[in-house]
Parts: sequence; structure tokens; C-alpha cells
Amino acid sequence: MVELTLGIVKPDAVATGKTGEILRRYEAAGFRIRALKMVQLSKGDAQRFYAVHKERPFFSSLTDFMSSGPCVPVCLEGKNAVPRLRELMGATDPAKADEGTIRKDLAESIERNAVHGSDSPENARIELAFFFSGLETVS
Repeated sequence: MVELTLGIVKPDAVATGKTGEILRRYEAAGFRIRALKMVQLSKGDAQRFYAVHKERPFFSSLTDFMSSGPCVPVCLEGKNAVPRLRELMGATDPAKADEGTIRKDLAESIERNAVHGSDSPENARIELAFFFSGLETVS
């Protein structure tokens, strides 16, 4: 089934000039980019976006990190996009990620792990709506 999902090039990857390589990998994996922009999240924006994690011990450091510099949210389209993007990204901890995944090749650490991807079609819809209006997504 063709679906949409959200990918985010996180502030660490933007700051180290890896945005283009990550976008290239999305396209090389067969995803079509339907929307793309660079944004600077405020701490409050990051807290709203990651609200599902607010009770987790890493919430404060995650939202500090995500508001530390610009990030690049991307609306991606593809067959079974959610699980395919998560496979392309690799495990959250780059040390445990498979060879050839974005995180294995480009991430610094479990916290500075270069990319975000929606974990379910339901969350993809919510996350995409957070960053993109209907007018910003090309069909």
C-alpha cells in the first residue's frame, strides 16, 4: 500500500552537512519527496511534537536537542513507507544499527542519531500535520 510518512533530518545532521546525503538516500530507496522545508523548533514546539514521550527520562534532553538548531522535515511517499523508512534509518542506537543504514553511517550517538521517522501510519498522519499544511504537500 502506498502511504505517506514523516522523516526529519535532525539538527546534528543539518549542522554537519549531511542533509543532502540523507535526502539522496531517501530517493535512492524509492521514496518520493512530497514536501520539504527547513525549520527551527522552539523548545515548546519540540515538547508538543514529542509529547508522547513526556514521561520518559530522555524527554528534556530530546526536546533541548531538537530545538538546538534547524531541522528538515520531509513528507515521503512510498509503498509501505513507514516500515521501509524505519528500516532505512536503522536502530536508534547507531552502534546497534545494521550496516548501510543512515544511522550506522551518519549518526553520532543514540541521542544525536541524525534522523527521525514516524513509527506508525497513525503517527505519520499526526506528525505530517504538525509540519505541513495541505497546500505544502504536492501530490
